[in-house]
This record gives sequence, C-alpha cells and structure tokens, in this order.
Amino acid sequence: MTAERRRPECEPIPVPHAGEDDPHNECADTFPPNRYPGNDVLVGGKRFDALQVGVRVLWEIKTHRFETYSGFLRGQVTRDQVVELVEARNIAASCGYGFVVGVSTQAHKDVLEAAEPSLTLVVTGCER
Repeated sequence: MTAERRRPECEPIPVPHAGEDDPHNECADTFPPNRYPGNDVLVGGKRFDALQVGVRVLWEIKTHRFETYSGFLRGQVTRDQVVELVEARNIAASCGYGFVVGVSTQAHKDVLEAAEPSLTLVVTGCER
C-alpha cells in the first residue's frame, strides 16, 4: 500500500455532478466508463468528472464548442484551462492517480497540447 492510498483525502468519494449540464454529465459518465455513473468523484479535496473503471485514472471532461469562440476568447479559455488542468493533475498525482483530459474536438486538443504539452489529452467526440 502506497502512502498516497493511506491518506483518507485520497480515497475516491462519489458526489452528485456539480453542474446541471446534461450533455457534459452524459459524456463524463460514458467516456471513459465512469466507475460512478451519475456522479463526480472527490479526491484530494477536488471534484473530478470521472474515475475510470478498472484503473486509478481521474478524468476531467471539457465539452466546450471551442472552435466557435473568437480568437480572444480561445486564448483566455486556453490559459484558464491550462492552470485548472495542471492543478487537477497535480492533485491526482499526489494521491497516486493518473490524469486524463477529455475534450470534444481535435481543435481544442491541439490548442491545449500546444499550450501545455505535458497534459494527457483525448478527443471524446462528445457533443453539446
């Protein structure tokens, strides 16, 4: 047993989805298969969109219609998301979890990847 797994704040606790965004929640429940469908998971004091079935991997899902944003808004959203996602990844890692970000489109993935190459990003294809 690792030190991370002995810390009580690192035990995954299912909590109701934070928002009332049905398309986002549906994506988080099915991509990847979420160990706690219908719920987010609280780990290390942070809410994650999903804990993947069968492995210790936490997910954040982004279902933004990114390619419809103006250049200015894309830049702002990218900066804000990179800060948020790096922080989430660090919390996940401190508790012994992997971390993956699911985005709806290749365009969103490309921009986040260029801004922060160390993130693990996957295109989900989930629509809003």
